[in-house]
Amino acid sequence: MLSLRFRLLLLPALLGALALMSWGQGARAESGLRPLLTGDQSRGWEAVGRLDLGPDAFCTGALIAPDLVLTAAHCLFARDGGRMIDPAEIRFSAGLRNGRAVAYRGARRVVVHPRYDYAQADRLDRVAWDVALVELDRPIRLPSIHPFALDPAPQMGEEVGVVSYARDRAEAPSLQEVCSILGRDHQVVLMSCSAEFGASGAPVFVLRQGAPHIVSVVSAKTEMGGRPLSLGTTVETVAALKAALDAGEGGQIRAGAGAKFLRP
Repeated sequence: MLSLRFRLLLLPALLGALALMSWGQGARAESGLRPLLTGDQSRGWEAVGRLDLGPDAFCTGALIAPDLVLTAAHCLFARDGGRMIDPAEIRFSAGLRNGRAVAYRGARRVVVHPRYDYAQADRLDRVAWDVALVELDRPIRLPSIHPFALDPAPQMGEEVGVVSYARDRAEAPSLQEVCSILGRDHQVVLMSCSAEFGASGAPVFVLRQGAPHIVSVVSAKTEMGGRPLSLGTTVETVAALKAALDAGEGGQIRAGAGAKFLRP
């Protein structure tokens, strides 16, 4: 999880949005985190899981296809030196709670947005491209797990929710049912949602026709005026990442795709 302080890094459009709005105006107050500890509580969220990255790190991820996990790009880089993590070190535990998952899978390949630069620390343009896909070694096809659809157009003031794991709640996910989008500038989304270490890559949901759709991926936490906030990237670039994976089948990567691949 990145930790950013706004100061002069705050994009003008986001700053203007914050200046014009009152906290909570036109929306319900933000809800707290609710642990999903039982089968009933976690029903419908089983496609969210913990993404273990080697022996001592994890992020949150969500299935968007039976064999594709959406997460944050920075999750796939080692903290010591910034090398990309070998897919052999990655494990996805779908619906993990109380030490047991609905399904476990390894990773076959990962693809990171070509404009993402891990070395570009503490910059909002790093957040803008902080999105990645993990291709699983085997698809997850179970009646209880339904991959989530995407919505690339989050709206300012829209109520959203987040399901995430974090460092102090690593064995079960938590749901923040109500938070809101405070502003957007291109791919960067500013939210009132809670974000702690381990919540990187967590899906941000909006309800469309009664079903949750992913509109953003949690990238970083920040604060303004002592109020904790979070930053995410939109999912409009995910289609290009899928296309890059398709082009890379059999070890052939389409010329010009620009995606960063790593295979075990």
